[in-house]
Amino acid sequence: MTTLRNRPHTALLVVDSQVGVLNGCHERDAVVANIAALVARAREKQTPVVWVQDSGEDRTKGSEPWRIAPELGADDAEPHIDKAYGDSFEDTDLEEVLAGLGVGRLLVVGGQTDACIRSTLHGALVRGYDTTLVGDAHTTEDLTEWGAPPPAQVIAHTNLYWSFQAAPGRTAGTVTTKDVDF
Repeated sequence: MTTLRNRPHTALLVVDSQVGVLNGCHERDAVVANIAALVARAREKQTPVVWVQDSGEDRTKGSEPWRIAPELGADDAEPHIDKAYGDSFEDTDLEEVLAGLGVGRLLVVGGQTDACIRSTLHGALVRGYDTTLVGDAHTTEDLTEWGAPPPAQVIAHTNLYWSFQAAPGRTAGTVTTKDVDF
Protein backbone atom coordinates (compact mmCIF):
# COMPACT_ATOMS: atom_id res chain seq x y z
CA MET A 1 0.00 0.00 0.00
CA THR A 2 3.01 2.30 -0.08
CA THR A 3 2.42 5.78 -1.44
CA LEU A 4 5.56 5.46 -3.55
CA ARG A 5 4.58 4.82 -7.17
CA ASN A 6 6.05 1.86 -9.04
CA ARG A 7 7.84 0.59 -5.92
CA PRO A 8 6.38 -2.90 -5.34
CA HIS A 9 9.44 -4.51 -3.75
CA THR A 10 10.48 -5.16 -0.16
CA ALA A 11 13.93 -4.70 1.37
CA LEU A 12 15.46 -5.81 4.64
CA LEU A 13 17.02 -2.70 6.18
CA VAL A 14 19.76 -3.68 8.65
CA VAL A 15 20.44 -0.59 10.76
CA ASP A 16 23.68 -0.10 12.70
CA SER A 17 24.29 -3.80 13.35
CA GLN A 18 27.89 -2.95 14.02
CA VAL A 19 30.41 -4.37 16.46
CA GLY A 20 30.56 -1.13 18.46
CA VAL A 21 26.79 -0.61 18.52
CA LEU A 22 25.74 -4.15 19.44
CA ASN A 23 28.51 -4.82 21.95
CA GLY A 24 26.85 -5.10 25.36
CA CYS A 25 23.30 -4.70 24.07
CA HIS A 26 20.31 -6.51 25.56
CA GLU A 27 20.08 -10.14 24.35
CA ARG A 28 22.72 -9.34 21.74
CA ASP A 29 23.36 -12.92 20.61
CA ALA A 30 19.67 -13.79 20.18
CA VAL A 31 19.02 -10.58 18.24
CA VAL A 32 22.06 -11.12 16.01
CA ALA A 33 20.92 -14.70 15.35
CA ASN A 34 17.47 -13.41 14.31
CA ILE A 35 18.99 -10.78 12.04
CA ALA A 36 21.30 -13.39 10.48
CA ALA A 37 18.32 -15.69 9.86
CA LEU A 38 16.43 -12.83 8.19
CA VAL A 39 19.43 -11.93 6.03
CA ALA A 40 19.66 -15.56 4.86
CA ARG A 41 15.93 -15.75 4.12
CA ALA A 42 15.97 -12.43 2.29
CA ARG A 43 18.83 -13.58 0.09
CA GLU A 44 17.04 -16.88 -0.55
CA LYS A 45 13.94 -14.96 -1.65
CA GLN A 46 16.06 -12.51 -3.67
CA THR A 47 14.90 -9.66 -1.45
CA PRO A 48 17.44 -6.83 -1.24
CA VAL A 49 19.41 -6.50 1.98
CA VAL A 50 20.53 -2.94 2.65
CA TRP A 51 23.16 -2.31 5.34
CA VAL A 52 23.32 0.98 7.25
CA GLN A 53 26.42 1.92 9.23
CA ASP A 54 26.67 4.79 11.67
CA SER A 55 29.89 6.71 12.10
CA GLY A 56 30.63 8.44 15.36
CA GLU A 57 33.41 9.34 17.76
CA ASP A 58 33.97 5.73 18.76
CA ARG A 59 33.02 4.26 15.36
CA THR A 60 35.24 5.90 12.80
CA LYS A 61 34.80 4.52 9.30
CA GLY A 62 36.93 1.42 8.81
CA SER A 63 37.57 0.84 12.52
CA GLU A 64 36.66 -2.44 14.24
CA PRO A 65 33.69 -0.92 16.15
CA TRP A 66 32.37 0.47 12.82
CA ARG A 67 32.35 -2.95 11.10
CA ILE A 68 29.16 -4.99 10.72
CA ALA A 69 28.91 -7.80 13.30
CA PRO A 70 30.77 -10.69 11.63
CA GLU A 71 28.02 -13.23 12.36
CA LEU A 72 25.75 -11.36 9.94
CA GLY A 73 27.84 -12.11 6.87
CA ALA A 74 27.46 -8.71 5.25
CA ASP A 75 28.13 -8.90 1.52
CA ASP A 76 30.06 -6.06 -0.12
CA ALA A 77 27.91 -6.55 -3.25
CA GLU A 78 24.83 -5.45 -1.28
CA PRO A 79 24.11 -1.74 -0.76
CA HIS A 80 25.87 -0.12 2.18
CA ILE A 81 24.76 3.26 3.48
CA ASP A 82 27.02 5.41 5.66
CA LYS A 83 25.19 7.74 8.02
CA ALA A 84 25.91 10.30 10.70
CA TYR A 85 22.37 10.93 12.03
CA GLY A 86 19.76 8.77 13.74
CA ASP A 87 17.39 8.62 10.76
CA SER A 88 19.05 6.42 8.14
CA PHE A 89 17.57 8.61 5.39
CA GLU A 90 18.98 11.89 6.72
CA ASP A 91 21.85 13.19 4.56
CA THR A 92 22.43 9.75 2.94
CA ASP A 93 21.69 8.17 -0.42
CA LEU A 94 19.34 5.56 1.10
CA GLU A 95 16.31 6.96 -0.72
CA GLU A 96 18.08 6.80 -4.07
CA VAL A 97 19.27 3.24 -3.41
CA LEU A 98 15.76 2.08 -2.47
CA ALA A 99 14.21 3.86 -5.47
CA GLY A 100 16.70 2.13 -7.75
CA LEU A 101 15.64 -1.21 -6.30
CA GLY A 102 11.93 -0.40 -6.64
CA VAL A 103 11.45 -0.72 -2.88
CA GLY A 104 8.31 0.65 -1.23
CA ARG A 105 8.19 -1.68 1.80
CA LEU A 106 10.85 -1.94 4.51
CA LEU A 107 11.49 -4.54 7.18
CA VAL A 108 13.64 -2.83 9.82
CA VAL A 109 16.09 -4.57 12.18
CA GLY A 110 19.23 -3.66 14.12
CA GLY A 111 20.28 -1.22 16.83
CA GLN A 112 19.71 0.88 18.78
CA THR A 113 16.00 0.62 19.49
CA ASP A 114 15.60 3.94 21.27
CA ALA A 115 17.68 5.95 18.83
CA CYS A 116 18.43 4.96 15.25
CA ILE A 117 15.74 2.29 14.95
CA ARG A 118 12.97 4.64 16.09
CA SER A 119 14.29 7.52 14.00
CA THR A 120 14.55 5.35 10.90
CA LEU A 121 11.07 3.86 11.38
CA HIS A 122 9.52 7.31 11.54
CA GLY A 123 11.72 8.61 8.72
CA ALA A 124 10.62 5.77 6.45
CA LEU A 125 6.92 6.09 7.22
CA VAL A 126 6.81 9.85 6.63
CA ARG A 127 8.67 9.37 3.33
CA GLY A 128 5.93 7.03 2.06
CA TYR A 129 7.24 3.56 2.88
CA ASP A 130 5.24 0.72 4.38
CA THR A 131 7.43 0.12 7.42
CA THR A 132 7.52 -3.03 9.52
CA LEU A 133 9.63 -3.48 12.64
CA VAL A 134 10.85 -7.00 13.34
CA GLY A 135 10.18 -7.06 17.07
CA ASP A 136 12.73 -9.67 18.10
CA ALA A 137 15.49 -8.41 15.78
CA HIS A 138 16.35 -5.04 17.33
CA THR A 139 18.08 -4.15 20.57
CA THR A 140 19.57 -1.43 22.71
CA GLU A 141 22.07 -0.92 25.48
CA ASP A 142 21.23 -0.23 29.11
CA LEU A 143 20.74 3.53 29.49
CA THR A 144 19.02 3.43 32.90
CA GLU A 145 21.91 5.43 34.34
CA TRP A 146 20.57 8.40 32.32
CA GLY A 147 16.92 7.86 33.22
CA ALA A 148 15.82 5.49 30.45
CA PRO A 149 13.75 2.42 31.24
CA PRO A 150 15.56 -0.95 31.24
CA PRO A 151 16.35 -2.25 27.72
CA ALA A 152 13.65 -4.96 27.74
CA GLN A 153 11.03 -2.28 28.47
CA VAL A 154 12.38 0.04 25.76
CA ILE A 155 12.17 -2.80 23.24
CA ALA A 156 8.70 -3.92 24.38
CA HIS A 157 7.37 -0.36 24.30
CA THR A 158 8.75 0.28 20.82
CA ASN A 159 7.22 -2.98 19.56
CA LEU A 160 3.89 -2.03 21.13
CA TYR A 161 3.61 1.50 19.81
CA TRP A 162 4.89 0.63 16.33
CA SER A 163 2.25 -2.08 16.04
CA PHE A 164 -0.38 0.71 16.11
CA GLN A 165 1.28 3.08 13.62
CA ALA A 166 -0.21 3.96 10.26
CA ALA A 167 -0.44 6.90 7.90
CA PRO A 168 -2.60 7.70 4.88
CA GLY A 169 -1.82 5.17 2.17
CA ARG A 170 0.90 3.50 4.25
CA THR A 171 1.08 0.62 6.66
CA ALA A 172 3.25 -0.06 9.65
CA GLY A 173 3.42 -2.78 12.25
CA THR A 174 5.51 -5.19 14.23
CA VAL A 175 6.16 -8.87 13.46
CA THR A 176 8.45 -11.55 14.85
CA THR A 177 11.29 -13.09 12.88
CA LYS A 178 9.35 -16.31 12.29
CA ASP A 179 6.38 -14.36 10.88
CA VAL A 180 8.31 -12.23 8.38
CA ASP A 181 6.97 -12.63 4.87
CA PHE A 182 9.33 -11.41 2.18
